[in-house]
Amino acid sequence: MSDCTDQSSDRAVGWAAVSAAFAALGRAFLCIDGEFRVVHASEWLDRMFGAGTAKAAEEQRLQDLFGSNLFDEGGVLRLALSNGERREGWRALFTATNAHHLVSLSVAPFPRDLATACDPRVKYVLVVRTAAEDHEDPLGAPNAMGGLIARSPAMLKVFALVDTLRHSEAPVLITGESGTGKELIARAVHDQSPRSQGPFVAVSGGALPSELLESEMFGHTRGSFTGAVRDRIGRFEAASKGTLFLDEVGDLPLSLQVKLLRVLQDGTFERVGENQTRTSHARVIAATNMDLAKAVRDGRFRKDLYFRIRVVPIEIAPLRRRREDIDPIARALLGRIGARYGRSLQFSPDTLRVLLLHDWPGNARELENAIEFAVAVCDGQTILPDHLPDLAAFNLAADDPGPGTEPVVEADSHRPTATAATAGDCLRSLLDAHHWRRDDTARALGISRITLWRRMRDAGLL
Repeated sequence: MSDCTDQSSDRAVGWAAVSAAFAALGRAFLCIDGEFRVVHASEWLDRMFGAGTAKAAEEQRLQDLFGSNLFDEGGVLRLALSNGERREGWRALFTATNAHHLVSLSVAPFPRDLATACDPRVKYVLVVRTAAEDHEDPLGAPNAMGGLIARSPAMLKVFALVDTLRHSEAPVLITGESGTGKELIARAVHDQSPRSQGPFVAVSGGALPSELLESEMFGHTRGSFTGAVRDRIGRFEAASKGTLFLDEVGDLPLSLQVKLLRVLQDGTFERVGENQTRTSHARVIAATNMDLAKAVRDGRFRKDLYFRIRVVPIEIAPLRRRREDIDPIARALLGRIGARYGRSLQFSPDTLRVLLLHDWPGNARELENAIEFAVAVCDGQTILPDHLPDLAAFNLAADDPGPGTEPVVEADSHRPTATAATAGDCLRSLLDAHHWRRDDTARALGISRITLWRRMRDAGLL
């Protein structure tokens, strides 16, 4: 009994000494167990955020303290810790008490020998400092929101704008190239809004012919057209207490733009084949990769609708204009993809250099596809440059925008054009990596099975 008491006393003294050391640097630390719960929180948290903060943090889950984007299953910092990796200077909101504090986090696995001596439950350590000290990192602190990861000033401004909308229900228009994460931003706006408990319903303006799209958006009655065997509610009704995400809004035909304007103005509409007026209170978040202002000038988009949906504009810059985001995004993707295969992987410095120098015309979607390819062909623990696909050829996959999407092409693009043979070799390598399973290969490329079949045919692989 005395041995246990002495051991407990020694641990208390040890914790106090470590706490004092971190406190001298103006830092607080938390010790975390294998379930990602706080085992010990240093008293310096009380100095930073008020009396009782350290006690309130103990036994709490990290996702409850710092947010699900970082520490839920699949969260970027949780994956890094599970893979035995260290991460430094990630920004998060700390909510141990009712107050919210913007902090910067660094996390690392706890050395096993020290854990045995101090507390065998401890698997990881987390160091907290105030976000006001972020100037120490010239690139800025990485941040996560709604599945997006960024450290660039441009994206952090977007995150800040989304945060300011937490009490708003105003229409939002999100613009940006394909693959920049417009739907993820829309979901983040919804998740932080007063409608967060309602549904998030998505519909694409370019996915269906206009006659079917009208039914998809507003519903139809039985017998209103061939194949309408029963009444069906539309997306506006389904999203009445939540948010309707209208993707590719620039592809809507003018006839549907009129109906959309009406429901935005007074909340009323009719199902296809019905005269009864119905109402919807859905909040609309629209997105497009088009220049809608030019579409208005060209007569392809209604001016009144443009101003109705553009109450709060959010523009997402392409990845080539915020290269400081490539490193944290690539590492997060590698952790997530590696976890699916039960593998712990890392990039070599040369590989990161290649990723940073590429223009990524397909943005984060292209980056994810390239990393998926590299994980599939890598037989070790380190992703080398040779494991990456031929990025010039791989752009053929990244540039496939799907049906009804108008791709964005810059006039100053200097991307090399891949030959058919190079593209065929790249496609064959990816098929080999996925054992010629077309579903898996199409998913890795971010394209449909039909598009994959067409490319296999063109490359002579059928």
